[in-house]
Amino acid sequence: MTALLGAAAIRELAQQLDLRPTKTLGQNFLHDANTIRKIVRTAGLHEDDVVCEVGPGLGSLTLGLLPACAHVTAVEIDPRLADQLPVTVAQRAPDVAGRLTVVTADALRVQELPGPPPTALVANLPYNIAVPVLLHLLELVPTIRTSLVLVQAEVADRLAAAPGTPAYGVPSVKAAWYADVRRAGNVPRPVFWPVPNVDSGLVALTRRPAPDGDRAATFAVIDAAFATRRKGLRAALARWAGSPAAAEARLRAAGIDPTTRGEQLSVTDFARLAATDPVTAEGR
Repeated sequence: MTALLGAAAIRELAQQLDLRPTKTLGQNFLHDANTIRKIVRTAGLHEDDVVCEVGPGLGSLTLGLLPACAHVTAVEIDPRLADQLPVTVAQRAPDVAGRLTVVTADALRVQELPGPPPTALVANLPYNIAVPVLLHLLELVPTIRTSLVLVQAEVADRLAAAPGTPAYGVPSVKAAWYADVRRAGNVPRPVFWPVPNVDSGLVALTRRPAPDGDRAATFAVIDAAFATRRKGLRAALARWAGSPAAAEARLRAAGIDPTTRGEQLSVTDFARLAATDPVTAEGR
């Protein structure tokens, strides 16, 4: 039987490790058993799933995940926490302790993960780097079929936003390259220690085939389109295309109105635009 970490246990562990949570590493540790069970349940894991967890911290979510899947590969940047995690799991969940692999690394820079390829990503992501970490892992590990991430509520809204809505932007479009994205619930502030000064939300992602086209080229257009989001695409994409006239030609070649703004385009539209031939487009 797995013994989850409550608030008192979290503080005791932190004291043992002389750990003072830092904003730099985005350290806000979950301590509410009901929230942890909700996250595991919402993740919809199967018994043969291999889960990648980023930022396991003191192990609250890890302890909830281990009985629900075949293996957890936990990526932790803080060496003290990485060393302590197997000890905590062995003490509180000895029956499933063999399912855990801990990788001491920066999730933004990791280039490979040991063991069986992950099929799911479930994580309380550090809020200051949540989007880059998510996109990096979705690109790095194509075997990840489903993801459930806990992020700042504002970021959750942006990731799940649809074209034409106020929250739609770079995170929305880039996440949509990899997956169907939806909001999957809210998480109250008091379930963390220390208590964050922002609201939190869950985002669920289901992998689907990427649009036709080149990812890097498409992402370059997305970045350019939203760098000056108040401008129409003819002006916003002038530097990317070489000139306003070249931008207009490529937009028209892709079947997109040059006065449209970036927030109106889907990821498929951006991929189609990135694939236009600049020479052919300007020759029209």
